[in-house]
Amino acid sequence: MAKKKFDIDQGFEQLDEILTKLSGEEIKLPEAVKLYTEGVGIVKQCKDSLDKVEKELIILEENGEEHEL
Repeated sequence: MAKKKFDIDQGFEQLDEILTKLSGEEIKLPEAVKLYTEGVGIVKQCKDSLDKVEKELIILEENGEEHEL
């Protein structure tokens, strides 16, 4: 089975939903820990995705400078 590509926009939406749930007064500790753990995983995926884009931009910038000479 192929791994689904991470969508950073969807990741931010999931984080927003988690924050909303964690802000609720009715949440029990086990559920809060579960949501927190899920949020940490999503944050890591977002960071990895942003790092990848940053590396691609650096490469494009370096290649663009080579072509301008």
